Amino acid sequence: MPRPDPLLLVLDGNSLLHRAYHAGAGDGWVDDDGNPIWALRGLFGYLARAAAHLRPDAVVVGFDCPVDSARRTDYPAYKAHRPDKAEDLTAQLLAAPALLRDAGVCVVVPPAYEADDVLASAAATARAGGWRSVLMTSDRDAFALIDESTTVLRVRNGGFDEAVLIDAAALPALYGVHPWQYRDFAALRGDPSDNLHGVRRFGATTAAKLLTAFGTLEAAWEAGAALVRDTVGAHAASCFTAPDARDIVDRNRRLMSMRHDLPIPDLSGARLPLSMAVMRRALRARGINLGPSLWALTGGDPPTAPDADPTPEFRPWVFRGSLTARREPTPGQLSLF
Repeated sequence: MPRPDPLLLVLDGNSLLHRAYHAGAGDGWVDDDGNPIWALRGLFGYLARAAAHLRPDAVVVGFDCPVDSARRTDYPAYKAHRPDKAEDLTAQLLAAPALLRDAGVCVVVPPAYEADDVLASAAATARAGGWRSVLMTSDRDAFALIDESTTVLRVRNGGFDEAVLIDAAALPALYGVHPWQYRDFAALRGDPSDNLHGVRRFGATTAAKLLTAFGTLEAAWEAGAALVRDTVGAHAASCFTAPDARDIVDRNRRLMSMRHDLPIPDLSGARLPLSMAVMRRALRARGINLGPSLWALTGGDPPTAPDADPTPEFRPWVFRGSLTARREPTPGQLSLF
């Protein structure tokens, strides 16, 4: 049987650390000096569990640049509505890249750009080298990056147990658009979390309906107001053909587009396994004690209960619901088990 192409796992460090922070805020984990560590611990937990399920050949973690933002320079209102982060969250965001590097993990923090750009550039690097990639994030923006060699592992409310692995066949069932349409879908709908309003009267359902009918926004504009009105109704058609609609879409497309050309370290330097001794030493220095759960990152064997089958079964991907299959399937979502 031919060996499958190697697999790169790419993590959106910011989105996953944010999710770990809010999920574990009540735990109050701190190190001996009183520094918060629960989000750092949670981030490593996400990494370890994803590695155990996916068995990647290499791992890269991306973070937003904490100093500059090319998108905010372009459009000062970008994310400007967000309140200041809590001090204990900021402290862990700043500490995370160094901790991961100390543990032997390949980390990319691009000047002026974001973790999304790392995901896009790492996926492009993987594709060019004949690798597959899985992009792990809690954000939907990465759906635009899905293709024949790239899938998205989206972490939702409920943590890793509710994560879904989404490929090109799955996205239309979830959002009504194909990956190549997703940026237009998002640009038309807008993204309130980034302070980017869309075209009035266009939520997700109406945006998907327009793109299903016309394929692209340019095709819809060329078709004219009458055909657009027949598809989405008079009110939405009036907003879509208004003079400012193209400006809104163009701005959103520009800001939502992810860089595919950022420098990514040679994947040979991101390969697993990592050193268990190095990883545990780095974690213990921050008061984090993880051991058996790191097995997939460090080339060990899966931990087994005393009476368990010592040879764990890893089944191929099947169309089911969440990673634990605790829910009924959503059509098109991929799961490992």
